[in-house]
Amino acid sequence: MSNLKVCIVGGVAGGASAAARLRRLNEEADITIYERSGYISYANCGLPYYIGGVIQEESALTLQTPQSFSKRFHVQVNVLHEVTAIDPKNKTIRVHPLQGGEDFTDTYDKLILSPGARPFIPALPGIDSPQIFTLRTVEDTLHINSWIQQNQPRSAVVVGGGFIGLEMAENLKRQGLAVTIVEQASHLLPPLDCDMACMVHDYLRQQGLTLKLGASVSGFAQHEKGLAISLSDGSRLSSDMVVLSAGVQPENGLAKSAGLKLGIKGSILVNANMQTSDPDIYAVGDAVEVLNPVTNQPAYVPLAGPANKQGRIAAGHIAGINNGYQGSLGASVVGLFGMTVAAVGVNESAAQRAGLSYDKVVTFSPHHATYYPGANNMTIKTLYSPDTGAILGAQLVGFDGVDKRCDILATAIRHHLTGADLAELELCYAPPYSSAKDPVNMAGFVIENIRSGLVRQYHWDDIPQLNGDNTVIQLDVRTPAEYAAGHIPGAISIPLDSLRERLDELDPKKSIYVNCQSSLRSYIACRILSQHGFTCYNLSGGYRFYQIVTKENEFDSAAAHPCGVKL
Repeated sequence: MSNLKVCIVGGVAGGASAAARLRRLNEEADITIYERSGYISYANCGLPYYIGGVIQEESALTLQTPQSFSKRFHVQVNVLHEVTAIDPKNKTIRVHPLQGGEDFTDTYDKLILSPGARPFIPALPGIDSPQIFTLRTVEDTLHINSWIQQNQPRSAVVVGGGFIGLEMAENLKRQGLAVTIVEQASHLLPPLDCDMACMVHDYLRQQGLTLKLGASVSGFAQHEKGLAISLSDGSRLSSDMVVLSAGVQPENGLAKSAGLKLGIKGSILVNANMQTSDPDIYAVGDAVEVLNPVTNQPAYVPLAGPANKQGRIAAGHIAGINNGYQGSLGASVVGLFGMTVAAVGVNESAAQRAGLSYDKVVTFSPHHATYYPGANNMTIKTLYSPDTGAILGAQLVGFDGVDKRCDILATAIRHHLTGADLAELELCYAPPYSSAKDPVNMAGFVIENIRSGLVRQYHWDDIPQLNGDNTVIQLDVRTPAEYAAGHIPGAISIPLDSLRERLDELDPKKSIYVNCQSSLRSYIACRILSQHGFTCYNLSGGYRFYQIVTKENEFDSAAAHPCGVKL
């Protein structure tokens, strides 16, 4: 291996990780990185926070400079050099120096492609305006930041409601701009189901953001006050600047021209060792297809964590180590004005597309002991197999402790744990950090109770079918004050602590659909009712979840709810 020559195209997450790992495994290899931008080993995920002023030093955006990386790892680092072609037969690449000079050819024994992904830029009228920006590289970040400092905009439109789009919206708002988010889908954050996203919508509106959901941009036009943005619903917005964040596409041009096989969404097809259809060419990061371990179907998951692991695996395989990549669960987290949103595995729409049989529970738990000051509740939606109890996916919305619980659930999914296993997990407990029954344990308890038949459940979108059905009774077991402050239409009020004494007010021939604020008191009510001969169903997530989801109707003039349910 002493004469092994390895060229790496792309020096950000996957490429830099591959170079560093390969050097640690082989001190004698000849390693060269070609990076199109002027920076390597930088954190894409940190770029919005420089614009918002959270990260104040430009140097903090890069983990290594080309010079420091080269010195530490004895790697030839060529920034501002674009690889324009690959000749797999002759094992050569063509390189174009972006700052002048002649194109040249380099040779390789092994080639690693880490070209990343490019922002999706729709072909729309006015798209070339200098007031329209994308964010992918350090150069993009510096350009946006400089433009804001020079032009002092007062308003911005962010097109796209994914993670980067929302982080940009938060940081532009932090700079004092009035921000509108335009999202083509019915809800923000694609990893979430619509009902969980409704909590995010409500919170972002409280922070002063304007949301335009279910509408896409149809064109831009310059006017004296900035940009006019036309939307597909016929409405128009006016803004000083626009940030396009409508998703990314794999940078597959080199691979496609070289005749390498492509997969889902045009991503580069690789095996578990990260080898392409040419065994001497590897590909890693945001350009490659991966396996979804839950569905066992191909997936495209452009995230930094998987990219770094894939770079490590490709380098290891080149050095003779076989640690195949096991796929990506898409574990992701975002912070928005103090709120934390996380997801892992499949959501309902993904499970339906994959043909998976699933059930779900929605739980509401404090992140630490309630008697200790500062406890914040988090909502956890957990999908599981009704046959085996195996955890398939989770979505979490809350504040403190959300990332910790999502990490636990990600581990549970990876290792095929069930709801019963969640119930038995022994997790750290002290009042400032958790409760004796951790939120993850609570999700497991509820799954166990449902699978064992101790309780039946219903969901917020079942309620429209209950209204007007004279074979059911909707029962609210909260306090009279809670009921008076707002309740499900048609529900009668019998507080939990009075339920045993008032059972004669309920018709045992009718099914009882019970709700409380969080679904805990209503579970206790169902256990009482079931043992007195009643058929009982508990509202998953409780009235608070129903209230937040149905609140979306206030912001949508259409007859149908954004989540596709008439209420």
